[in-house]
Amino acid sequence: MKTPCVAKCKNNEGICSGCFRTMAEISTWRHMDEEKQVRTIDEIRGEQSTHTCQQCGKPAFCEISAGKSNCWCFELNRRDTSGLDTDGATCLCRACLSQLPLRDH
Repeated sequence: MKTPCVAKCKNNEGICSGCFRTMAEISTWRHMDEEKQVRTIDEIRGEQSTHTCQQCGKPAFCEISAGKSNCWCFELNRRDTSGLDTDGATCLCRACLSQLPLRDH
């Protein structure tokens, strides 16, 4: 079974701080077919991307930009993006999004 796990697992408010999978992806991983696993790994690593992360400049993947109605980031606790200089767009890569503090309710 393919996996992006790097054995540094910690649930960082909905995203693993080691491999950057969401908790939903981790919990359903063994039920995914190999094609979906490979696609998810490629998205996490930036080998398949829809845009450049506005924080770090590395390739990032947004499921909405790829034509879906929901994105992996919807599974996370909301992050505070108010301090970002993004001209209204706040789509970040998994690593950068995971580093942001939680948004106050």
